[in-house]
Amino acid sequence: ARWLLLVALTPLLWPGSLVAAPKVVASIGPVHSLAAAVMGELGVPTQIVRGYGSPHAYQMRPSDAANLRDADLILWIGPSLETFLQRPLEGQDRRAKVMQLSALPGLRLLVNRRGGVLVVDEQSHAHDEQHGFDTHIWLKPFNAKLIVTAIAEELSALDPENAALYRLNAQRARSRIDVMETRIASRLAPVRATPFVVFHDAFQYFENNFGLNSVGSVTVSPDRVPSAQRIKALRAAIKESGVRCVFREPRFESALMRVLLEDSNTRSSVLDPLGSDVAPGPDAYFELMDSNTDSLIACLEP
Repeated sequence: ARWLLLVALTPLLWPGSLVAAPKVVASIGPVHSLAAAVMGELGVPTQIVRGYGSPHAYQMRPSDAANLRDADLILWIGPSLETFLQRPLEGQDRRAKVMQLSALPGLRLLVNRRGGVLVVDEQSHAHDEQHGFDTHIWLKPFNAKLIVTAIAEELSALDPENAALYRLNAQRARSRIDVMETRIASRLAPVRATPFVVFHDAFQYFENNFGLNSVGSVTVSPDRVPSAQRIKALRAAIKESGVRCVFREPRFESALMRVLLEDSNTRSSVLDPLGSDVAPGPDAYFELMDSNTDSLIACLEP
């Protein structure tokens, strides 16, 4: 009898859920981090593209396919960013709910840019031709908060027992994003007017949100090396526009930057939209945003 009483009381004495949290798979680091913030201690999402992998050119592994097959919830930006996921998600029946975050209602989307002081490649990347909006949506804090809310609601539907906790975690994440946005805006204020160039045009949402003075990009397609003629034109444009810094991404060719900046006083540094060096987890999104802020300030300040 005592044993039966203990079994009956266990759910009341144990604060955690007796139901396993949904299995969540996230395509890239920033999405994984926002999902981890919502899940909290209830579970850990799985991340597909890690380290210096590029979502444009990632090759699926058998373990990735297994994780997708076993998932309850799959989070991705959409086919114009994680091109490698389009066929697996369309071609195989699975029980998972698939959330295309770029299709969330209410997102503040920006169209892909063309031109600027540094005119971009006329022949752009395939995903830029097929889709009119910039897919790096997480770099705008407003969008990150919307993503957090949407993930919390989907997890609440999948796991009603823990709905209150998912929503509380989402509220805390949104508040933390607000604090982060205010802090970054204050830190970047002294360098807002300073002109700079990015290697790959992936930072429009960040630039737009904080009013930065990006005058162009070296290429729309991160996988295409500009021609010698274009490199010559870029060198002249960088010099004429008074650019203080040219930012590259860690997963792309740095030799090109050395050629561009040879015999120039223009500085160079790194911006990373994916946070390749950041440890996965609920803090990763905030570390990514702060790290890019650090790089901008260090390279743009007098």
